[in-house]
Amino acid sequence: MDRPRYPNTQAIRFLRANQVDFKAFIYTYTERGGARQAAVELGLPEHRVVKTLVMETLDQSPLLVLMHGDQAVSTRNLARFIGTKKVLPVRPEKALNCTGYQVGGISPFGTRQTMPVYLQTTILDLKTIYINGGKRGFIVEVDPDVLLKTLSAIPVSVAAFSN
Repeated sequence: MDRPRYPNTQAIRFLRANQVDFKAFIYTYTERGGARQAAVELGLPEHRVVKTLVMETLDQSPLLVLMHGDQAVSTRNLARFIGTKKVLPVRPEKALNCTGYQVGGISPFGTRQTMPVYLQTTILDLKTIYINGGKRGFIVEVDPDVLLKTLSAIPVSVAAFSN
């Protein structure tokens, strides 16, 4: 039986280098479809699809936030946790510069720049998660503990109301 073909992105190289077990899934990317689009197309609960958001503090220090697909980030609570006045989303150009990935295809794995990674703590309660594999229309299924082990992600409780 043939092995399924999927992109060999920087994220996939990172996962392999760190000996992380993963399953790859390809879906049709839709502009602004986000986690909901991936969930619907692959028949997954949107709560298990984790989005990778690139944000920055007022001094323009970038950071990553990993959040359930069906929830938003309380930037106020995140700023309070970090000890800064504000946390804001970055422009797509800065996201590409920091991560090496286009918006809609941002993976926390294998980013161009090392940044702090903040992880919504309830993601760790899930058996497996689906997270971007470094290309639009491409996600991987992994154990959420991988986020702690390979990214030194910092668990936080910053979920806001559902989208």
